Amino acid sequence: MSNNLHQAGVKLLKQLSKHADLIMDAYVAGSVDETKAESKAIDKLKNAGILWRPDLEQDLRLTRTVRAMLEEALSDERNRQIDSNAGSALATIKTLANHYKEARHNVDHAAAEAYLADLSEHVYSFTESLAYSTRVLWSRINNDFGYVGSINAKIRENELAQTQVTELLNGLEMFQFEELTEIAGDVRELRKLLVTALHESLSLNIEELSLVQGRLLELLGRFRQIRGRTRLLKGWLLNAEMHPDYTPDNHVNHKQIPSIFNQAESLLAPASVDIRNTMHEAEIMQLVAKVKSFSDRPKSTESEKELSSFTLEDTQDFEIIESAIKVAVDKYLCDVIESGQPTSALEYLSAKQLAFDSESWLYQVIGGYEGLAEEYKEHFSLLAEGKNHSVYTGNFIVSDIIIGLD
Repeated sequence: MSNNLHQAGVKLLKQLSKHADLIMDAYVAGSVDETKAESKAIDKLKNAGILWRPDLEQDLRLTRTVRAMLEEALSDERNRQIDSNAGSALATIKTLANHYKEARHNVDHAAAEAYLADLSEHVYSFTESLAYSTRVLWSRINNDFGYVGSINAKIRENELAQTQVTELLNGLEMFQFEELTEIAGDVRELRKLLVTALHESLSLNIEELSLVQGRLLELLGRFRQIRGRTRLLKGWLLNAEMHPDYTPDNHVNHKQIPSIFNQAESLLAPASVDIRNTMHEAEIMQLVAKVKSFSDRPKSTESEKELSSFTLEDTQDFEIIESAIKVAVDKYLCDVIESGQPTSALEYLSAKQLAFDSESWLYQVIGGYEGLAEEYKEHFSLLAEGKNHSVYTGNFIVSDIIIGLD
């Protein structure tokens, strides 16, 4: 079988070499001019799978594989396509890996070697296709999509390239290396192909595609800026054609000059002293001589005397004076203890004729009670008198506080 395959390949290459002029004419023109070509040569190329006719009414064209080979060999960026179908490649790789494992398990060495060869070819073809797609994208970017003429066409090509990059990245996300590692198992050949080779290639290509995506966005912004300026210029030319007698005003005579006409830099630079210019030495010396020295100022001796007479002395005792309302609350609590009877806070305030606001007094009484230590608080009982709010439920309005001994 390998001998027949070898002979078929040699025959195909001879056909390509023998009819090189016809093939290149078809590549450049897009189709074959059957009026200028020999019918026998056309029949041989059709039988070899080099030429094909899409429809009965269409001209003969090169097959996709031959065109792709010429595009890659000639580095022709005009029609080079990007294969973003990673799902089909992944499914084929998984299927061949399972075929190889099954043949290896059944000790069928011939089938196992054949499946391993096919698997290696698919894996390396897929990685080569990724690298090829990345090279095509970089080539388009470096040429600024020079194979198209207009800015609008460049923008469309840029958007197409961004779509292809997104599809490539989405396809690469389908490769789950946990699953591939499980498929490879402990087989060294499978782990080398499915884990090592694929992981290295995918990591490099994902990094490259991320850079490509950023560069495409930057290039798209530049294209759109050029298109905007072109439209502005075309609009100005169209306006000039429609109004040939138009003359711009003399903006220099206006009080407020538009910023678009006021782009010139100032003629005089800001004034500054050039200490390295020897011609200014005399003027600089005169300016320095007029500067008063700090040594001429009268020295302050009072602060020095105060510092020299500083001595350490014993700290003096001082007493914090408590507020009058707090003292009155403490006396109120002491009177409750002495009398042993529950006492109303407002009645005590009226009886003692204390000059405090009733509301502030009640707040202070509650604060004084809550501020007691727990061992003292348990000897007192606090009762709040009041009534519920007539409109808003849950609000209890305190009118008086009664403190007694518990």
